[in-house]
Amino acid sequence: MTLVADLPDASLVSLLKARDEHALSEIYRRHGGAVWSLARQVVRTDALADDVAQDVFVRLWNNPERFEESRGSLRSFLNSLAHHRAIDVVRAEAARLRRETSDARRHPSVDDDLERRLDEVANAHSVREALLRLPAREREVINLAYFEGYTYREIATLQGEPEGTVKGRIRSGLKRLRVMLYSLEPDSAGDA
Repeated sequence: MTLVADLPDASLVSLLKARDEHALSEIYRRHGGAVWSLARQVVRTDALADDVAQDVFVRLWNNPERFEESRGSLRSFLNSLAHHRAIDVVRAEAARLRRETSDARRHPSVDDDLERRLDEVANAHSVREALLRLPAREREVINLAYFEGYTYREIATLQGEPEGTVKGRIRSGLKRLRVMLYSLEPDSAGDA
C-alpha cells in the first residue's frame, strides 16, 4: 500500500476526486504554508489570511478537476487561487469600510449628533440651562472640552485626574445632556 506522503501532487489531486481526505491533508501539509504566506502578504491580517487559505483548500476539495497538471504545478495553481481570492477579500473589505463610513456620515451616532448640536447651539439658553443641571464635575469637564477647547489630556492634567476618568465624565455628562436637551424640544413628545 502506497502512503499518500510518497505520492506526487497530481496523484493526490486524483485521489481528491474520489473524496480522499488523506490526500487533502497531505496537499495542505505540503502547500498550506505557502498559500497562507501569500494570502497574508496581500490581506495584511492573520485572520483574513486564514480565511483565504481555508477557502483555497475548500475550493480544491470541491473542484479538484480544475487543476490541470499540463498548465503548471499544484503549488502554482493554489497560489494563483490564493492571490485572486486575497484580492477579492481586500476589495470586499475596502467596499465594506466605504459603506460603513458613508452610513456613519448619513446616520451619525447619538454622540456625534449631540456633539454637532453642542457646537451649533453652544450659547443657547437651553444648553446653558441643561449644563447648570449637570453634576459639577461633569459640567466642568464639558465646559473645558467643548467651550474652552481643551483636550482630554489637558483637562486631565488641569484636574490632576487620569485621562480615562475625564473621558468617562464627559461621556456621562453628554448622555445626561442629550436626555435633557431632547426633553426640552417642543416636538420630542410627538416623536416618542
